[in-house]
Amino acid sequence: MLKDITIGQYFPGNSFLHRLDPRFKIVMTLMYIVMLFMGNEIYSLIFGMVYCATAFFLSKLPIKLFGKNIKPLLPILLMTAILDIIFIREGTVYFQLGIFKLTEDGVFTAVRMIVRIIFLIIGSSLLTYTTSPIQLTDAIERLLSPLKKLHFPVHSFAMMMTIALRFIPTLMDETDKIIAAQKARGAGFDSPKLKDKAKALVPVLIPLFVSSFRRAEELATAMECRCYRGDVGRTKMKIMKAGMNDIISFIFTLIMLCAAITVVVLF
Repeated sequence: MLKDITIGQYFPGNSFLHRLDPRFKIVMTLMYIVMLFMGNEIYSLIFGMVYCATAFFLSKLPIKLFGKNIKPLLPILLMTAILDIIFIREGTVYFQLGIFKLTEDGVFTAVRMIVRIIFLIIGSSLLTYTTSPIQLTDAIERLLSPLKKLHFPVHSFAMMMTIALRFIPTLMDETDKIIAAQKARGAGFDSPKLKDKAKALVPVLIPLFVSSFRRAEELATAMECRCYRGDVGRTKMKIMKAGMNDIISFIFTLIMLCAAITVVVLF
């Protein structure tokens, strides 16, 4: 299951979304998240869902990539829905058994939260799928550049975030290899008992931590060998320039956000 997680990976392409300025993509992703979590009514999600579907169409990425991201989170989504149904008791009662009540508000909240999380995963994944780590680092650094006046280490922060995001699929792959090796040694990952599964995680976590520190040290050594000294005297191979497509996309996102705010305020 871990090998199916594609968070943090970049898939090269030449789609409309791939060609957009990464600075605009980060800002538009934040605006999209606001669309999703702004209102409490189901129609407040429509704008975010339509916007996400449009971005997905323009990315030309296979839908199975997003299915791989959502699949490992299904237990969490199910648990969230169950907790919402159990603890929210307001609204019309559909079914009651003792102290348990299945209410209209509980079902509505569970459905709304699941939809929000799914579209949040899809929308945020589009950013990393269509933006290379180098572009993402440069974009974050440019957006946070005003903080340099406050002596905030903008370049180091952007580099740290990008490296952490990039290492997610690497660590997942490493975890899969460790689990396979431990299974070959008789580890009880397939045991139905929760206690046995918890014990089996110990020989996985320790090698994973050791491997993570080793990879971090190798990366630091490689950066030093290439004379990496942060942003001091650093130049850019490609200068980011906003084009007409970026402006049009930003205006479209702004219109969708304003429309969502208007609907929430009026209704």
